[in-house]
Amino acid sequence: MPCEKRAALGVADVLRDHVASLRLSPEQGKAAAHIMACRTGRLGGHAFVCDRCGEKHFAYNSCRDRHCPRCGGLDQAIWAEAQQQHLLPLSYFHLVFTVPASLRPFFLGKGRVHAFEALFAAASETILDAAARKGLLLGVLAVLHTWNQLLDNHPHVHCLVPGGGFGPDGFVVMERFLFSYKRLRYVFKVKLLQRLRVLLKQGVLSLGRASAYELLEDADSREWNMKVKRALAGPDAVIKYFARYTKRIGLSDSRVVAYDGKTVTYRYRDRQDGNRAKPKDVAAPRFCQRFLNHVLPPGFVRIRRYGFWSNRARERRTALARQALGAAAPPALLRESRSAACLRIFGKDPTRCTKCPDGRLILVARWGVTRIPMDVVLANLLPRAP
Repeated sequence: MPCEKRAALGVADVLRDHVASLRLSPEQGKAAAHIMACRTGRLGGHAFVCDRCGEKHFAYNSCRDRHCPRCGGLDQAIWAEAQQQHLLPLSYFHLVFTVPASLRPFFLGKGRVHAFEALFAAASETILDAAARKGLLLGVLAVLHTWNQLLDNHPHVHCLVPGGGFGPDGFVVMERFLFSYKRLRYVFKVKLLQRLRVLLKQGVLSLGRASAYELLEDADSREWNMKVKRALAGPDAVIKYFARYTKRIGLSDSRVVAYDGKTVTYRYRDRQDGNRAKPKDVAAPRFCQRFLNHVLPPGFVRIRRYGFWSNRARERRTALARQALGAAAPPALLRESRSAACLRIFGKDPTRCTKCPDGRLILVARWGVTRIPMDVVLANLLPRAP
């Protein structure tokens, strides 16, 4: 189906000029190649003809890479609809577990996968253990982010927690968040530091032991930042809001304001100044490196579920909770094509001709590939050895 028009300016334009000068890991090089090829002839495309007016339409394939700033809009909307199957008529809480600056080096390099796993485990166990002390089993939806508005290394986990859980006598509704903010912050700190110390002893982190222990001591001496807030406006609005966190990448094309070949200007929100939008000028190679630093390892899952929302228990536990609350089951998910979903969700029918109102597009040709071979990625993107 024809895709959306390409943005006039975006991340791909900057990468195309400067990515060859960077030192990239294989996964960064592959993501960069996909982003640059997205919606261009490099990935092939489709040719259509209108059955009424005969107008020809050409559409290039999308890369569908999870790090691409041009892809994922429809996937985000479909994901949000799928989560409606597990929503309950309760209040919800949004928790953010943030890593202090002194620990951020642990989340870089080859050992970062282990550090990310430790971060997920510390955040989820903090919530579930606190609930277990009160005899409750809660549900947790956790999403990893590794950036801030300036694209700095800033690992943190967003958690969505329903205001109710399973206790000894059945399902219990929480009128307010039952756990002390200070207690949660302290427990998270202890759990994450313990896990990082174990990883350091195992030698799986990309840090020197002496400097790593100094960083751990510095982090241990500080107060950590954490946010807990009630998500208002009902469960449907909650999941749509949280869907933006699940499919978001470091920076979207819409935030790129200007690019002159050497300097990139992009918008960011200054949290210290009332969340005001401001421009930021960065040298183009540095911009590319900052963006690609947030490419996740292949196969790494950054959306995870725990408690009664875990993959094994979710269907059964959600049904029991809905029965206890007297809530009706949600309508079944529609089985439809992506073009039908696009029409229903965005009001745009990609099978319609843009030149005449009644014309339908007929596929007459298809060419190209959907992914770039890894050997081509390495040959074209990684810098040559001196």
